Amino acid sequence: MNPNAPTTHPREADAKRGTPSYGFHAQLGKTDFAASVERVSAALKTEGFGILTEIDVQATMKNKLGLDVPAHRILGACNPPLAHRALTAEPDIGLLLPCNVAVRQDADGQVTVGFIDPIAMLQMTDNPEVAKVAQEARERLQRVCAALT
Repeated sequence: MNPNAPTTHPREADAKRGTPSYGFHAQLGKTDFAASVERVSAALKTEGFGILTEIDVQATMKNKLGLDVPAHRILGACNPPLAHRALTAEPDIGLLLPCNVAVRQDADGQVTVGFIDPIAMLQMTDNPEVAKVAQEARERLQRVCAALT
């Protein structure tokens, strides 16, 4: 087995590893960080997600706290038709948008991509239309996750 080969960890596997159950992950192996961010952005685009925000956690920690930390970006991914459906069903759902995707490089050089689980995030509401949107968003993000492996 190639230790640098990407692997996907579905929610159940994350729970067994002690990883919080509010997301799922793809391990990309030891690879170029900037290329990984571009690869994730392109994969998101194939499922209709655009990047609304990009937070460079590494630069922020350096600028604000003087800390040197490994590369880490938080991508605010949005699928406009899904967002529109959710906002139409429940206008305040905007407080929980967009779907965050975190790309981080561990100290050993491994790149991990974490995806928020929209169902976990949107279970704060009992609106059935929001639940449908969350399910569709989850399926799309899981396909992105799988495509990265």
